[in-house]
Amino acid sequence: MTLDPINLLAILGMAIATYATRIAGLALAGRLDLSPRAQAAFDAIPPAVLIAVIAPSALATGWPETGAAAIAALAATRLPLLAVVAVGVVAVVALRAVM
Repeated sequence: MTLDPINLLAILGMAIATYATRIAGLALAGRLDLSPRAQAAFDAIPPAVLIAVIAPSALATGWPETGAAAIAALAATRLPLLAVVAVGVVAVVALRAVM
């Protein structure tokens, strides 16, 4: 397998741009004096991104996966992340076995 230098430069450029935006976000977030409402909006970003990534596959794959996603979402209201992942895995295995 050969790697074209232009593709390598494109990959490296995208990696640098991604890393720079992450570092800039961390550097700027500590310097901002946010109102409680703005802080609540910033705190809502990670779950919103997670839902945007998970929802299409949870809703497009089948009933067992959709049911397991709903069960994991309910578990997420009470359990820590690792426990939620375990509940989701067990739920999808059980629902696939039943359906």
